[in-house]
Amino acid sequence: MAPSPAVTNEILRQAVYYHLDNISPNNALFFAERLCAQDKEKQTEATFLHALCHLRLGDDRSAYEVSKASGYRGTHLGCSFVFAQACLRMELWKEGITALERSRVLWASKNNIGKHAAGLRAPHPDAAACSCLLGKLHRGYDDKDRAIACFEDALKANPLMWDAFTSLCDMGVTVRVPNIFKLNDTLVKNFDQVPNGSGADVKEPPSNALEPLHVPKKSSRVVTHDAADPFEPQRSTAFQDIPSFSNLQAPDTDANEFMSKIVAARSRLGPGAAPSIHHGDMETPTNHRSNVDTHQARVPTNLEPPQAPLRKNRAHAGDTGPEAPPRGGYKLMSKRRDRAQETEASSDAAASLLKPTINADRKRTVSGQPVHSRPMHGEEAPQRRSARLNMFKQSGPKANSGASTIGPSNGRELKRARAPISRLVRPNPNPAVGRVVSGNRRGTEDTNMDVDHAEGPAPKEPLAAQRLAQKPLDPEPRSEEALKFILDLLRRFAYGYQQLSQFNCQESLQSFASLPRAHQDTAWVLAHMGRAQYEQAAYPEAERLFRRLRIISPTRLQDMEVYSTILWHLKRETDLSFLAHELVDSAWLAPESWCALGNAWSLAKDHEQALKCFKRATQLDSKFAYAYTLQGHEHMANEEYDKALTAFRQSISADRRHYNAYYGIGMVYEKLGNYDKAYTHFHSAHVIHPTNAVLICCIGTVLEKQKHVLQALQFFNKATELAPRAAQARFRKARALLAVGNLAAAHKELLVLKDLAPDDARVHFLLGKLYKAQNDKSQAVRHFTQALSLDPKASQQIKEAIESLEEDDGLDDSMIQ
Repeated sequence: MAPSPAVTNEILRQAVYYHLDNISPNNALFFAERLCAQDKEKQTEATFLHALCHLRLGDDRSAYEVSKASGYRGTHLGCSFVFAQACLRMELWKEGITALERSRVLWASKNNIGKHAAGLRAPHPDAAACSCLLGKLHRGYDDKDRAIACFEDALKANPLMWDAFTSLCDMGVTVRVPNIFKLNDTLVKNFDQVPNGSGADVKEPPSNALEPLHVPKKSSRVVTHDAADPFEPQRSTAFQDIPSFSNLQAPDTDANEFMSKIVAARSRLGPGAAPSIHHGDMETPTNHRSNVDTHQARVPTNLEPPQAPLRKNRAHAGDTGPEAPPRGGYKLMSKRRDRAQETEASSDAAASLLKPTINADRKRTVSGQPVHSRPMHGEEAPQRRSARLNMFKQSGPKANSGASTIGPSNGRELKRARAPISRLVRPNPNPAVGRVVSGNRRGTEDTNMDVDHAEGPAPKEPLAAQRLAQKPLDPEPRSEEALKFILDLLRRFAYGYQQLSQFNCQESLQSFASLPRAHQDTAWVLAHMGRAQYEQAAYPEAERLFRRLRIISPTRLQDMEVYSTILWHLKRETDLSFLAHELVDSAWLAPESWCALGNAWSLAKDHEQALKCFKRATQLDSKFAYAYTLQGHEHMANEEYDKALTAFRQSISADRRHYNAYYGIGMVYEKLGNYDKAYTHFHSAHVIHPTNAVLICCIGTVLEKQKHVLQALQFFNKATELAPRAAQARFRKARALLAVGNLAAAHKELLVLKDLAPDDARVHFLLGKLYKAQNDKSQAVRHFTQALSLDPKASQQIKEAIESLEEDDGLDDSMIQ
């Protein structure tokens, strides 16, 4: 008989998903090709899996070709999504946009939140994923407005779409963080549908396995098999020969006398028999349900009940009256008792561990001795005994011989315990109780009983049942509280990232500092806090954070180009060299590694080697904007201004918000004397990064060179406010104050500057000019002399300034840059 094509395709499809889930894309691709070849109807689902395997392997062109037929037309959602992903990687923006727009009807109302648990799969994307991908394609296509709209739609559909939020921030969009990461009923409802684990998995026992689980009394079935019980090695069959006390119950007096004779005969059999129990020692009779409840309490509630035939046999055995003579005879029972005694010690130890509260609840005699178990009943029906053996053969841990006398008892029987009847047996008020082993307990359990809680251990069962009833909490508050915590955490992350993308570094640091300590010590947070310190030119603090990052995540490559630049600014040549070699050895094909190596060569003044490293970085990643920027600075150091402009423009092409490239172009035009273009590019960089003191100072310098001193002074004031310890900004401010004739303010700034940079010859030269304007020639000569000793190369200009003390030649001098 030929195999069913549908079944064959389903098996192959499951094989593909199996290998995809186990990160074996090569195996998945093999079976995906088999599925496509076997699929006679040429269904698009097989094509989707085939293209997905190529995409997982990084073979973007094959994924593009395989999924193009169905994906570009938008007839299959999976194919369209894979096709668009391949277009994103291959920078075929327009084709990817077209594919997703044509398939919009398939994903516009689709929501997969809460469908990705351990045992669930949603292979096709939903509206949030497709909107986010569409936004990335529009961003690559340079359609900013459509990209923003798509990212906004993705966040509305799923606030956990983190890369949609970061893309908006990277584009410079002002985002209201509280409006994005907020709880809504739809989100709670979706996550409430997520099960705690896979439905196929068996639940593990509770952590406190020694504490018995109490099953609610409404359960009408007795579970007799526990395959997952961790106490299986400690089980014993020593108690299996003890009959249930339901067998000791007789409907009339003759049966009671007969049972008494049997008990007396068994007590004389020898040491293997159970010790006899005097009637006067027992205060209240033990309910036959206690043993069943004790056993039932040890069995996990999530296992399947025994099969119906087993319950039927046991119920039939329960119908056999106590008058039926035993078929096995006394010798067979004695042998079983002898075998039971061999494991009595270990079984008693296990029972003491498993039931720590048994001894406290056991009845004692007048002399204080614990009450022993009842003797064996001789007239137990063989069918009931076999059912009894079957029930305990694979059940919970062994209880001691007195287990049948322990546990909650029936309330009605407790009330009748003081009746003047035989203490060994008593009339059965309910004929259905005799079938308790078979599971028919509804007759006694469903009846409201007036239980006297002061007469026995019965109050403990309701308390345990209440605890069990309270244990499985409603999933709604649990999911809601968890979502509140996660969304609050995401708000802090989001606010910190947003402020950093807008270069509000201090606010970003405060937001990251408000995170829990466990999250602050993660690589992502340390890297972004280090970048925030770097953007404020706080290089020592940034270096400390990145050093901590290297300890936590020594294999991380992202942001290592920033770390290498920090070491370059700190002039730590040895540390930079070690970092570069570690990165190159671990990741030869990473652009961050070549940027670090290029910075090491640049600090060693070998600009040609540095340029080779930076060019290699751009070859590895043509969109790595910072590598182009570093390349442009090296060209400037070699006074290759045309090449520097080309490199900076390539950096802007890779990232429109890379303010370092605008700053580099402004520096080139300032060197070339084109102050108007320099001002334009400095201003563009300042718009992106409004809190950078260096950019503000550069704008002021260009205005000063254009003879707009008052306007320049405003920028210098702002730069000193943002960076009070920045010597360059304060020096230019002091010079502008001298130029406008504000000698007192200039003198104050220069005194502060002398403390910040005591070995800077320019500071002492400017102080000499100040004292010359104040006609304090002695102080002027002293500072001119100090400037000469600090910078002998400028001796000619300083000597001319000393010789011109009698002349008023203004403040302009070639030494002041």
